[in-house]
Formats: sequence, C-alpha cells, structure tokens
Amino acid sequence: MASVELIKVAKRYGKHAVLHPLDLKIPDGSFTVLVGPSGCGKSTLLRLLAGLDTVSDGDIFIDSQQINNLDPADRDIAMVFQSYALYPHLTVAENLAFHMQVKKVPREEQHGKVQQVARMLGIEPLLRRLPKALSGGQRQRVAMGRAMVRNPRVFLFDEPLSNLDAQLRMELRAEIKSLHQQLKTTTVYVTHDQVEAMTLADQIVVMKEGSIVQQGQPLEIYDRPVNTFVARFIGSPPMNLLNGLTEIRDGVPGVKCGELWFPLPAKWHAAARQQGSSPVTLGIRPHDFMQVAASSQPPATLRLQEITGETSLLHVDWGGFSLHVQFAGRLNNPPGQPLWLEVKAQSLHLFDTASGQRLTENHAGA
Repeated sequence: MASVELIKVAKRYGKHAVLHPLDLKIPDGSFTVLVGPSGCGKSTLLRLLAGLDTVSDGDIFIDSQQINNLDPADRDIAMVFQSYALYPHLTVAENLAFHMQVKKVPREEQHGKVQQVARMLGIEPLLRRLPKALSGGQRQRVAMGRAMVRNPRVFLFDEPLSNLDAQLRMELRAEIKSLHQQLKTTTVYVTHDQVEAMTLADQIVVMKEGSIVQQGQPLEIYDRPVNTFVARFIGSPPMNLLNGLTEIRDGVPGVKCGELWFPLPAKWHAAARQQGSSPVTLGIRPHDFMQVAASSQPPATLRLQEITGETSLLHVDWGGFSLHVQFAGRLNNPPGQPLWLEVKAQSLHLFDTASGQRLTENHAGA
C-alpha cells in the first residue's frame, strides 16, 4: 500500500493544455475514482501516474518518493486497461504468471500465486483456456488477476468495465469493491460512469476540461455539489435546474421560477437575502418531488413515463420547465394527465446563475 500525491501536475501537447496544474492527495489504502466526461483529462492523469506519459510540469510522489523520472516498471504500479491486453497465445495461467516469469520468480511461488489469485477471482476452471475461449467478463477477471499477482503498491484501473454489458458491469463492480476491501491496496479508478463512481469510491475526484472541479466522499459530493456541472453530472437521472429570481413573500425568502414559487428552508435564508432580487438557479433532484392531491402550484403535464419495475421516471412540463420526476413503485398515468407536485424544501439546491457556483448555506439555521 502507498499514498500518492500530485503537486502542480500539468500536461501539455505543444501549446495545447490537456491537464492544467492540479494538486491531488490519494490516501494510503483508499479507493479514489476519477470521474468526468470524455476529454476531461482523467485517463491522461492515470497515464502520468503509470509513467506511460511524462509530466510537463509538477511532481508526482508515491510514499514521499518522487517518481517523475522512474520507468513504469520501477514504479511498482499495476494497471488494468479498458482493453484486456491479454497475450492471445498464452493460457490464462500463463498470462497470470507472465510478469513473475520475467522477474524470474521461483516456479513454485509462481504456481502458488496464480492459484491464490484464480481462487479469489473465481477463474480456477479457466486456467488452461486461451483468451479466445473466454467471455468478456472472464477476460477482464484475468486482466485484473494479472495485475493482482504483482502485489503492487498502487492499482490503476482505466475504465475496465466499459466494454461489458450491464449485468456483468454490476457483478464485476461488486467484485472489484470486495477485492479492495480484502487487499487494501491503494486504487485509482477512471470512469465516466457516475454510478460506478458513487458505488466504488472512498473519494471521488470530479474533473472537467483538465481541472479538478470537486473532490470528496461520494455522498458529500451528491448532497452538496459545488456547482451546476457537478450537480448535473453526479446523479442519475440528473438534477433538474430551474432558472429563477430570489424574492421575499410575506417575509419568507423564496425563488420564483416562471409560474412556480418555491419558499426556501432556513438554511438558504441568509444566501437568498444577500442575493436580493437577482437571478439564481434552483436545483431539484428527481426523487425529491412529491405527488399531492392539490397544490397552490400550477399542475404539471405528463409527457412521457418510463417504468422500470421498481421506479417510475416521469417526463413532465411544469410551470414552463421540462423536468424529470422519479417516484418509487409503478404509476399508471396516461400522457397529458395533469399532476400536482410539491418538492421537499430541505433538499433544494441553490446556485448563482452567472457563475454556476453553489451559494453558501447557513448551517446554523438549518
């Protein structure tokens, strides 16, 4: 196990900056997930850690040792790629043992390590097969096993599940989490899938356009996104964002969004009063709506509903806004039917419209 630290690390190709100078601490034994849209720099950051690319500026440390100029083989890091990168002419057992053979590890030790890892991954019956005789999920398990036999200080995963179907992704996600809990090896995992990020990570690092936007524990980022980008990116279905104006009615601060009026809970009163009558963006998670029999708000109109079995996702028009609304269970509402909605006031989010940044909450008044 090892701690990893990046100090003012940047990457440029010519004049094009792929990573702007950034700082990042990855605690010893943690599972850190780098998440963001395509092109945000997360895979580039992983390649810099692995030594597959060189840093343009800054320093990378593993356990306080600078590794900028170390060859990949000398960094004691194992990487699992999106493509399985297995040797097609070698059996599963030979693929697992390949690195140990290069290092001239005694044959008995090789055999014991291969058996141990195969047992942990449930691939013992596959040891004599060639990669062409394996399914996608089995190949990815072998790729993971090949990294595990090295017993590295740091594991790097570069979108390892993106080529798999939904069922396999769920199964392997659970296996990766379980393995980390057993091995406690420092892990850095890259994905664009926020569900993977939320379920796997001890620490999430949200990236955009070569910079770190927010980092913290999964629920901390989900509950208090630092700006509208994070608010929309973390959460599925994404957060609804409604542009409006702060306004005080009968002494109660609130937000007027088109035909809708949302009184704010106490934790937002100071921020709303400070804004005066100015543009703000109100954030509402799809599951923070309630269907009611009657409301002072105008009714919403149902455009479309998606029923998954355990939840119902409604696409509605409400007060001039197109929104996603999610309820538990199975609803059977015909399109065009009016719906009366309320929101859970304590779950509202408030952002500055111009900058997109989250406004400061008054926790003492919450």
